[in-house]
Amino acid sequence: MVKKLLAQVMSLSLLMGLVHSATAAPANITVSVPDTTDSYVYLATEEFAKRATQYSEGTLDFTIVPEGKMYGGNTSKGIKKLVIGEIQLAVLASCIYTNFIPGFNVISVPYMFDDPKQFRSFLNSEIATELYNRLNRMNVSVLGKWTRSFREITTTDKPIRTPDDLKGLTFRVPDNLLFAEFFKACGANITSTNMAFVYDILKNGKADGQENPIDVPEVFNFYEVQKYVTLSHHMLDSWVVGINSQFFNRLDAKQKDSLIKAAEEVQQWNADLMEREDKEFLKKLKKKGMIIIELTPEERQKFIEVSKSCYPVFRKLTMDDKLFDATLKFTGKAQK
Repeated sequence: MVKKLLAQVMSLSLLMGLVHSATAAPANITVSVPDTTDSYVYLATEEFAKRATQYSEGTLDFTIVPEGKMYGGNTSKGIKKLVIGEIQLAVLASCIYTNFIPGFNVISVPYMFDDPKQFRSFLNSEIATELYNRLNRMNVSVLGKWTRSFREITTTDKPIRTPDDLKGLTFRVPDNLLFAEFFKACGANITSTNMAFVYDILKNGKADGQENPIDVPEVFNFYEVQKYVTLSHHMLDSWVVGINSQFFNRLDAKQKDSLIKAAEEVQQWNADLMEREDKEFLKKLKKKGMIIIELTPEERQKFIEVSKSCYPVFRKLTMDDKLFDATLKFTGKAQK
């Protein structure tokens, strides 16, 4: 009797699974990413899409659009399109969200995090979870938080070893006041040119340098117009895997779970990819003629001191003393 009952339950479970597969409405999701098809973020998004498709048993289908084409390279515009649903899913840097939620500035405080492992630990902490959940107010649901490599400095004619070397240079940074304040404190003149035009301003001399994770100068061909790479390791940043909340809420439970599971898993997959490939990108840049500069501990400390001197400004930009202090405590940077 018991065996018969178990058999009936198993048959019913199998039938329910088949019914779900047959009736789940397929969803076609267009994903916008800011960089080229050989960039870390594109490759991570491909892996995310592959896993989500598998976990959803094929009821999710993805089209990935690179190079910010869905928002003309203007990342702030990309966020606005995501909010109103013109973009369904976007992978964008957390530093861009600071224009909407100032608390995200705490992530980009120069030299706040010692290494990517500590940074991932922070992203998975309650402190960061509360911060990222603030995006719900904007009609954006966070599926995942992926790390980026350390941001590095590239320049055309002048090698950078200390903050003083940046004095008088015109330097491109993202559209983020915290970035601007740090490099202004180093003595640079700041421009926040749209990423789509950065190559051109470097080529025509309207900017002397820029800063980005090490894959960017390679995939955007900056090595053609820049001579030096300084491994400043000055900032870390994250990718926000964000989906329009209204679109997300129309999906069934299995599709939602598939998206979340895939995005969370790719956090580590992406970290492993960057750890392997950063060294390869440096080799490529060197082979293509760029000179790689590694800072001494004493030289790096000078940049750290500039950052510390800016803490009062960074705190104001974050507009959340509790969050700022909690992050300093988490990373061991709280001033005694």
